Amino acid sequence: MSRYTGPSWKISRRLNYSVLGTNKELAKRPYAPGQHGKTDKRKKISEYGKQMQEKQKLRHTYGVSERQFRRFFKLAKQDKTTVTGLAFMRILETRLDNVVYRLHFASTRRQARQLVNHGHILVNGKKVDIPSYLVQVNDVISVREKSQNLQIIKAALENEHVVAYVELDKSKLSGKLTRLPDRNELTPEIDEAQIVEFYNRKM
Repeated sequence: MSRYTGPSWKISRRLNYSVLGTNKELAKRPYAPGQHGKTDKRKKISEYGKQMQEKQKLRHTYGVSERQFRRFFKLAKQDKTTVTGLAFMRILETRLDNVVYRLHFASTRRQARQLVNHGHILVNGKKVDIPSYLVQVNDVISVREKSQNLQIIKAALENEHVVAYVELDKSKLSGKLTRLPDRNELTPEIDEAQIVEFYNRKM
């Protein structure tokens, strides 16, 4: 299954969860999409359905394909020092496109993915154009000199509010991941234990 590139608002309304993290989608139309969205009385969700829903929430939040999602879960399972669910979320959080988003070089993860794909981002001084590249703690992420006047970057930086586990030098348009996030610093609306159960029954 390829990465979803359709309307994020539609997905958010279907899952009753803001995949963009803004809640604007649900504030405007707090019901499911489609002709019968307002009147649709949804059936009780099975345990499997709940697990699938949590998986979709997390997958669409980070904008990854099912294949990548499964690969990252396998990596998380190999971590014997951290609970699998947290290890999984940490891996997703250290994707290069997500770190670019967290540093506010982009307003959305999709926008951050485009910046990486188009070669605007450097990791430790070298161009990396792979959004799924996993950033290590203390790697320096910066905007290429020729790209520093891009309007989308300037606009994103106006809303600067970086999370506690990244450090931004706004004057140099560079920053780094200073540590891995704690669970309470990641979205509380997702039950990662359900996702672990989902994949454990599949593997």
